[in-house]
Amino acid sequence: MLSVPDMNNLMRNLLVYFGVACLSGVLQAQPPAPRNLSLDEAIQLGLKNNLRALQADTNNRLARIERIRALSALLPTVNGNVGEYVQEINLATFGFRFPGFPSIIGPFGYSDIRASAGMNLIDWSARKNLRAVEQNQKATELSAQDARDLVVEAVANSYLSIIAAGARVEAARSEVATAQALYERARDQHAAGVSPAIDELRSQVEWKARQQQLLASENQFAKDKLILARVTGLPPSQEFELSDTAPYAPLEGLTAEQMLDRAHQSRGDYLSLKAQIQAAEIAREAALAERYPKLALEGNYGANGVNAAQLHPTFAFVGSVKVNVFDGGRIRADVAQTDVSIRQRQDELGSLDEHIEVDVRSALLD
Repeated sequence: MLSVPDMNNLMRNLLVYFGVACLSGVLQAQPPAPRNLSLDEAIQLGLKNNLRALQADTNNRLARIERIRALSALLPTVNGNVGEYVQEINLATFGFRFPGFPSIIGPFGYSDIRASAGMNLIDWSARKNLRAVEQNQKATELSAQDARDLVVEAVANSYLSIIAAGARVEAARSEVATAQALYERARDQHAAGVSPAIDELRSQVEWKARQQQLLASENQFAKDKLILARVTGLPPSQEFELSDTAPYAPLEGLTAEQMLDRAHQSRGDYLSLKAQIQAAEIAREAALAERYPKLALEGNYGANGVNAAQLHPTFAFVGSVKVNVFDGGRIRADVAQTDVSIRQRQDELGSLDEHIEVDVRSALLD
């Protein structure tokens, strides 16, 4: 049993402990401090945290890895080997049977230290594959550029939407203040007996309607801020205020045709599709080149002997020409597959070309 002083001390310690724990929870639950956010800062945050930009960077790294793998098919391979071997051979398995001669040889052992290397000196298919992979890497880089452009566009649109929503909130507040003043005047006139009650009721309904519009505008303003926080990677509970006003710059006076030419020369998605078409065409050439002869060189150099003290240098070098005689239709299937890929990319390019023209002409109308 605890004494009364001990019970008091225990309760005091528990209260202190739980008080500190609750205070820590309150401090951790506090939202981040408000901040001012400029358009440039929002764009940089979007490029740093947006999932689409992060995926584009990952695809870039994967494309570089694929290029290294394709390049390795044209580079020599070198291996080293150090071994100690113990063998016993049964000559009868090779068809050798000599009267009076033992059929079992061994066990015997030897040491071998050797380096071997091999390289395809002429392999047109591997060279074409490397060019195709390089074009795919270029297409991936252009796709990453397009992804970054889309992130910039999404952040800028969200930023400008908040500016527009803020202006609508201010306008709605002015309309509420005006409607309230008209209602109060109508109420005073009705109280003085110079205006009917219907005028007071009409102005009151108008005032309530303006208050409802203000509430809707404030909600939309808050939702637009949540969208900007999402595309920039900010926490949803982060409070921020925009520090930039809506920028304005006049157009350069370009015609629709000039803008289309500029879009074809600068848009990452369009250039990426063109690079993918080139990669598919080169891949078709690589598939056809599998029928060409390949010149390969292999060799090894080392030393072997019954022990490490009696090693003797040995070597072997082989040059070979490999020709594809029959592959069961595999090459024909590879060529047909690349033809389908080329056709698909060309259809996508045509559709994107029409989409770009619609975007340009719509922007001019806006």
